[in-house]
Amino acid sequence: MEEQEGTLPQKSDFSGWYNDILWRAEIMDVRYPVKGLYVWYPFGFSIRKRVYGILRELLDRDHEEALFPLLIPETEFMKEAEHIKGFEEEVYWVTHGGTTPLDVKLALRPTSETAIYPMYALWVRSHADLPIKIYQIVNSFRYETKHTRPLIRLREITSFKEAHTVHATWDEAENQVEDAIARYQEFYDRLNIPILISKRPDWDKFPGADYTIAVDTIMPDGRTLQIGTVHHLGDHFSKTYHVCYEDSKGEQQYCHQTCYGISERSIAALISMHGDDRGLILPPEVAPVQIVIVPVIMKKRETEINQAAELLAKELQDAGYRVKIDTRDMRPGAKYYYWEMKGVPLRLEIGPRDIDNGIVMAVLRTGGKESLPRSSIIPEVERKLKEQTDALLNRAENHIKDHLFMVNDASALPEKVLNGVAAIHWCKNRECADRIEEIADASVLGTDVRTSLIDLCTGNCIICGKPGSLVTLVGRSY
Repeated sequence: MEEQEGTLPQKSDFSGWYNDILWRAEIMDVRYPVKGLYVWYPFGFSIRKRVYGILRELLDRDHEEALFPLLIPETEFMKEAEHIKGFEEEVYWVTHGGTTPLDVKLALRPTSETAIYPMYALWVRSHADLPIKIYQIVNSFRYETKHTRPLIRLREITSFKEAHTVHATWDEAENQVEDAIARYQEFYDRLNIPILISKRPDWDKFPGADYTIAVDTIMPDGRTLQIGTVHHLGDHFSKTYHVCYEDSKGEQQYCHQTCYGISERSIAALISMHGDDRGLILPPEVAPVQIVIVPVIMKKRETEINQAAELLAKELQDAGYRVKIDTRDMRPGAKYYYWEMKGVPLRLEIGPRDIDNGIVMAVLRTGGKESLPRSSIIPEVERKLKEQTDALLNRAENHIKDHLFMVNDASALPEKVLNGVAAIHWCKNRECADRIEEIADASVLGTDVRTSLIDLCTGNCIICGKPGSLVTLVGRSY
């Protein structure tokens, strides 16, 4: 890796901070010579592996992982008109095999419904085959025309987890939607990322869905980032692709389906929510290195200190922790800076006085220094890592609270959405929504909001005054 020069921008300059931290912390290299495509560094990929390990754990409870092709024949892709209209400007097409024109153009998947559902039509025969719950973690391609940004707005989504389920009835599919939302809540709880869940307005739902539930968080600059979606597809796609089952009476019935996805935007949220002016801060569960040991060397006792560090590392590794010893010939301050930039949750320092006193000095990435008794280091480290996790969650929750505003006067919308998300009352009328977006210069994100951070009682529409209107989120989005 090339030497990193200069200092990290302040997080208050979020755009500059975000772009710099990706290469300083070795998350992604943006210099790949195709716009919107990026390279994972090994360290960043290790974070990705652990984040997606949580997703796999949650889904493997009752889903099965599979893998469907990247290339989708135009004949299958074009069958679902409403769905295709939502993606027609974003599709990459393969038109040649070598120098030979293809008889049928092939789309690089922007999403996989049109690749998976023709196969489901072959797999489903009777009600005994249901439900089907399958997921895959794949790359997807979308010709993004807006300003691209690593992990946030891409032309190759490298890490798209998409689940596709099939059910006998609409209600069973709705139950699956709720189950998916609960798993996404659990997933983000483990990343210490507070989320806002809402139902997208009809004009912003997934093409071909009956309805879409979205998961958003609020980034440091007040913009929202959509970090998960759950779609109830009804029988829309099953009618197009003839995904049918024979019921107990021997009659053919169309299936009802759901799909739900999370991409590497989850890692963008992880980096952005927790990082600070010194670099990354990672929850212990997903940190590639949970503990770094820095020997504080005195030449006369160098061998003794290094041996003590190695024994400490082995004891921690045997307890299941991911540990590194930093024995590089560098000043301690340079080592501290390096591991702080990497977001390592806990630094342990061991020097001659520490050995003599039977202690280890512990420094949390979230702040604070404390001497730990060497004789009980395992429970003490467990306590400190929990302290880090609790601190991250508390800071993240305060961030959301500080950037979520209940607004009852439309004239206050522009100011509020510049600093976060406005919660208003809206009657669900499109004309009122258009007026809200015009005034706020922002988007209506969704209704049926799920959060404990604001009062969700109905009220009067902020535009027309209609009573019984729903709490609705309005904000600027990435």
